[in-house]
Amino acid sequence: MPKLKINNTEVDVPAGTSILQAAELLGYEIPRFCYHDKLSVPANCRMCLVEVKGAPKPVASCAMSCGENMEVFTASPMVTKARHGVMEMMLINHPLDCPICDQGGECDLQDQAYGYGFDRSRYAEDKRSKPDPDMGPLIKTVMNRCIQCTRCVRFSEEIAGVADLGMLNRGEDSEITTFIEKAVGSELSGNLIDVCPVGALTSKPYAFTARPWELRKTESIDVHDAVGANIRIDSRGNEVMRILPRLNESVNEEWIADKSRFAYDGLKRARLDRPYVRDANTGELRAAGWDEALKIVADKIRATPPNRVAAMVGALCEGESIFALKELMISLGVKNLDCRTDGTLYDPSERCGYLMNSTIAGIDQADVILLIGTNPRWEAPLVNARIRKNILSRRIKVGVVGDQVDLTYKTQYIGAGLDSLSHDHSFFGLLKNAQKPMVIIGQSVFLTPQGEAVHALLHDFAQAHHIVRQDWNGFNVLQIAASRVGALDLGFVPQQAGLNAYEILAASQKDELDVLYLMGVDEFDVAASVGEKTFVIYQGHHGDQGAARADVILPGAAYTEKDGLFVNTEGRVQMARRAVFPPGEAREDWKIIRALSDYAGRSLPYDTIFQLRQKLCAAHPHFAKVNEIKHSPWEPFGKKGEMAHTAFTPIIDNYYMTDSISRNSPTMAACTLEFVENPKNNSLRKQG
Repeated sequence: MPKLKINNTEVDVPAGTSILQAAELLGYEIPRFCYHDKLSVPANCRMCLVEVKGAPKPVASCAMSCGENMEVFTASPMVTKARHGVMEMMLINHPLDCPICDQGGECDLQDQAYGYGFDRSRYAEDKRSKPDPDMGPLIKTVMNRCIQCTRCVRFSEEIAGVADLGMLNRGEDSEITTFIEKAVGSELSGNLIDVCPVGALTSKPYAFTARPWELRKTESIDVHDAVGANIRIDSRGNEVMRILPRLNESVNEEWIADKSRFAYDGLKRARLDRPYVRDANTGELRAAGWDEALKIVADKIRATPPNRVAAMVGALCEGESIFALKELMISLGVKNLDCRTDGTLYDPSERCGYLMNSTIAGIDQADVILLIGTNPRWEAPLVNARIRKNILSRRIKVGVVGDQVDLTYKTQYIGAGLDSLSHDHSFFGLLKNAQKPMVIIGQSVFLTPQGEAVHALLHDFAQAHHIVRQDWNGFNVLQIAASRVGALDLGFVPQQAGLNAYEILAASQKDELDVLYLMGVDEFDVAASVGEKTFVIYQGHHGDQGAARADVILPGAAYTEKDGLFVNTEGRVQMARRAVFPPGEAREDWKIIRALSDYAGRSLPYDTIFQLRQKLCAAHPHFAKVNEIKHSPWEPFGKKGEMAHTAFTPIIDNYYMTDSISRNSPTMAACTLEFVENPKNNSLRKQG
């Protein structure tokens, strides 16, 4: 470990540490533009110059490694003069449009110009002008502001894995562009906005809508997939204005996916803001009061035998409302419960069978990865970025069983379905011999009524190939619904010979089910799947697939409008917080269930969210440990049986529209048109 002095302060650092990183350890701030912790080091902005004793001129601290007995000065007269010169050169061609720039107020160039800029320019020449490439419906470009730091180029190549951006020409003619007229085809493209230190790349949907100092900032959790990315919700009044990532190295690092970032405009469209009941005479839905709606629901449930009542919860529900609904249904004697509303079926009896046991951060440790029936690029873009990061840093091998898609990295194709796992493929030998092998299983594997038999087969495969060892559990199930792990942990599954999701819908079609309670269920076509004689109660926040078939609608709150506990795909409990209030007469889901329990004569024993959470944590203690993972022992799961050895069917056919919020988002509709339906830009489907 080299020992050096920085501003006369001694420090020991690991070999290979740059001067910039060592200075930050001591609390000395060094300005920079091109350097980024997660990207390669180009050393092309020269703003991070420091003085090294004995060197004839200033050196770039981001690219110079620390050496033994080195003496560094970060604020000497030489350094200050050099930084002033660099800043003056950058501002020669930068436009004076800070008052109308969306980056204003949170711009690195503004901040550093305040410290190192001049109050006037010595240059009278015309500023250069560059064309603005069209990067699609998400990224707004004003390339006259670009300082050629190349952060966006390096992010797109190294993290996102798409070579859609690059720098052309040299000197004054240099520019960053898309080469050809093509949008940036990545599900992580919104992060280009964050890495750009100036206003060259900004959010197109957010353009000219708000200033950062006008916004109230709320730390929360994303629910558009099961990764549980940490986000910051910026709101003004009662409207969500934008969503940004928060740093969490164990989950999303400092990135978020495009759907998480841009689908927020769907929160204010097609909202349910009052109760509705279906008129018995006209067959049409009409507005009603809460008392009338809750009384109709309670009377219907109480008048129906419990074995002819069922309840299901959807992909966006928080743990408190799931717990409350289960308690209410159990008190009424209802045993037909299920949270697997997307058509998947597996054995929920052992927690290790439905978790990402290696954890998301554990991907960095894997030395061989096998993907079975999953397209992580669409199902969990941040997980896919982790896999790519491991491949680039350690050159590991990745095998694929299932659909052949462009995952942004090289893979070895093994087969299309379950029968591929029974063959003696050479890749399986790599799994057996690896120190930390990893298998990631997608939900399309369980998209069959024989899912429990498939689950048992996967357990046996993991055993046979030594995927689980004393110090390593490489068996991972990649969930795609934010509520799924929490609902499984809470036991929202068939109780004592109750019906599962397949059986509930089959019973409804046979007129053997009288009442179906859907809380946030929009994962399937309810109108086509539920029998005409079944009385449907829909509790949710959008007029989507569940509401279209409902006989009673109870308006709930979206994830930005309530506090709640979510458990991500690795079993990490996280807290989502309310940023705005629900519209109109809509209420938080647990409050609706609590009020319904009074009308049903089964009053639940809590009146506040804190009392509810206390009871939940008493029954399931790991929910009390926020931001912690409860690891589960490896136990047998699944049920032996016959299964169809067919090719896996992708569970997501359009990344940009997977839930009620994104389906109502104009921005996601534009992305669907640009990236999914436009063959020129559709690089996300099959390879070749």
